[in-house]
Amino acid sequence: MVAFVSADAVDENENKALVRRFFEVGPSRGDLKAARDLLAEDFALHVPLPCSPGIQGIIEVISACRAAFEHIDVTLEDMVAEGDRVAARFVARGIHRGAFMGQSATGRSITMTGIEIFRIENGRIAELWGEANLLGLMRQLGIMPPSDGRGQR
Repeated sequence: MVAFVSADAVDENENKALVRRFFEVGPSRGDLKAARDLLAEDFALHVPLPCSPGIQGIIEVISACRAAFEHIDVTLEDMVAEGDRVAARFVARGIHRGAFMGQSATGRSITMTGIEIFRIENGRIAELWGEANLLGLMRQLGIMPPSDGRGQR
């Protein structure tokens, strides 16, 4: 049996591979040049962190995280692609060895989850929207008190 794959499906698979590569070389390995090579010249960054716009902003975010968290490793848990968009759910793990969000190093192991949506244009990442569980991270670092476990309904 011959399976036919639409042109859109091939592009979506290529887009997912591009996003996977970005996570591997940027956040996980800290290869800023390789990560930068995957970004469009007019790359736009939308994250809830204080950083510069565009390519400089993502370099700052990756650098700050890698400086603060030793052995940081980012694992992709899920990826979904449709058209020029790729959504990725990730888990980042590391050891807090440097200052982050005003908190000096604690030596604590951290686990942070997040979701990022990428827009791909001409084989490059043109835009990134990122949301991470910063409240959970702040609790792990002792910046915020732990949850009382009751949650909200």
